[in-house]
Amino acid sequence: MLAGLLWNKWSFFILFSVVHFGCWWEYLALMEKIHAIRFHPYVKLGLMLIGYGLFLWMCGNSFQINSYLFRQNFPLPVTVAGFVLLWIGIFRKMQVGMRSFGAAALGILYISLSWGLMMDMVGIHHINFNGEGVIMKRFYELPVMIIISIWINDTMAYIVGSLIGKTPLSKISPKKTWEGTIGGVILSVVVVGLIAYFFIDPQIDFLLLFMSISAIAAITGTIGDLLESKLKRMANVKDSGRIMPGHGGFLDRFDSLLIAVPCVWVLVKQLANLAI
Repeated sequence: MLAGLLWNKWSFFILFSVVHFGCWWEYLALMEKIHAIRFHPYVKLGLMLIGYGLFLWMCGNSFQINSYLFRQNFPLPVTVAGFVLLWIGIFRKMQVGMRSFGAAALGILYISLSWGLMMDMVGIHHINFNGEGVIMKRFYELPVMIIISIWINDTMAYIVGSLIGKTPLSKISPKKTWEGTIGGVILSVVVVGLIAYFFIDPQIDFLLLFMSISAIAAITGTIGDLLESKLKRMANVKDSGRIMPGHGGFLDRFDSLLIAVPCVWVLVKQLANLAI
């Protein structure tokens, strides 16, 4: 995971391409269990490719080969191939209802859009925060800071909740508590601020920006965790997959990010558009 994130932009691209398809596979498996149906393999692959077309279209200008931008040259053929496979799959198996098909298609927003926005943040380098220009020196600073915020929040929420947690946060996930959730958010912001200060850039605008990102990621990441827990409960399964024994699948590992990334992207994009 760390090698894919930090090595270079292409390892980053490959990592999230794999995560994209892994999340899709598990999401469709959950939809099959929830709606008691079976999607034709062509329907599954078609939806994945349509989503991947959106993913490619959202890749920033950093992703190009010999001046050929990914967003200009690859999304259309991938999307067309997806629609063709989807069309063939639908006519080979007509038992799928509109409700179940619509729920499956929501994966384009839930999964593909989220990872596409993650790729878009790779190309954001100049942000105007508090009236001062903040420069991202490395391509991975924004995405990795979101991921670190989620990791810290999950860890701290578990520790604080285990020590002093008494008030249940939601019936969806009985083990989560308000004390743990609030403690996780606060400690995530503090730790991210310290990491930014000692290892990235000590200027105050940079610290405030990353601490704001951490707060948004921690709060919305908890919502993402609850959403995936709700899907698993509806599907009557403990884990979304088995890619990591004892830890679950792709959705189990990245559920928080799927909601946190779009929320952080809105903030970052607005500030980037204000940059001079």
